[in-house]
Amino acid sequence: MRLSSNQIYTQRVDNITSSQSRWMTEGNKISSGRRVEKPSDDPMAASQAVMVKQSEARNQQYATARGFAKNSMSLQMSLSSQMVNITTKIQETLVAAGNDGALSDEDRASLAEQLSGLKDQLVGIGNTKDGVGRYVFAGFQTDKPPFVADKTGKITYQGGDKQITQKVDSNIEMVSNFTGIETLQSSGGKGTEPDIFNALDEAISALREPLVGKPQADRDAALDKINTANRVNRATLNNISSVEAKLGLQLQELDNLDDLGADTSLRNAKRLSELRDLDWTQAISDYYQEESVLQASYKVFNDMKEMSMFKMYR
Repeated sequence: MRLSSNQIYTQRVDNITSSQSRWMTEGNKISSGRRVEKPSDDPMAASQAVMVKQSEARNQQYATARGFAKNSMSLQMSLSSQMVNITTKIQETLVAAGNDGALSDEDRASLAEQLSGLKDQLVGIGNTKDGVGRYVFAGFQTDKPPFVADKTGKITYQGGDKQITQKVDSNIEMVSNFTGIETLQSSGGKGTEPDIFNALDEAISALREPLVGKPQADRDAALDKINTANRVNRATLNNISSVEAKLGLQLQELDNLDDLGADTSLRNAKRLSELRDLDWTQAISDYYQEESVLQASYKVFNDMKEMSMFKMYR
């Protein structure tokens, strides 16, 4: 089959266009540093790259979740530490108040004021807000203070009874916010006993009542209220310490998960590079090879233009 000059001309132009396209493609790869720019470059690698990117996106979501959880836990741990200090002072004050025979009515009144101040501090910490205005110990009812005084001054818990949890890894969920019930609403292990605030109210009231000249039964009743408050306070201190310990362990685990997450990110980045990035030695070789092919195509085309038969059709 004989080819006409026009057919040969068209064929050579197509060769040049094809060579130029391949050469520019190699140049673009070098410019971007990517071997796979679009799925058609390497469908299998492109598909795997999508899966790796999805894996890393999930990894980063959990990293963000751990950051939020750490902030919440760190704040609660700091507040729990303050609660431990206050309940320890309450315990010391109640022990002193229990030394009934050595105290005057003025001494007892002074201890009552100390306990009242410590109780107010405890309520204040229990009603702490975080950086965005949410009550830390209110469970899911974060828009209202959890510890509220009624008309008589009695403190009641009005927050939520469910912990706030955070999913910090694919199969791990942690408590990011413990409730006020778990920290301060202790009955000392006995359902008939009051919580810490009401127990303190009873002890404060007993200490404010003068006992000079009163019968021993009155002294015994006052001492019983002080002992009850001491017992409930010890249980509350144990609860707070338990929450503090749990928070500490969780924070350690979050640090470990962050380390694992960082390792996962490195592996994902390495795998993504293997799938998409250039082998620079090969890429530069391919670039110059395509450039040589293009130059050869130009030369063949120019040589043809000089042929006499070709000149007849110009």
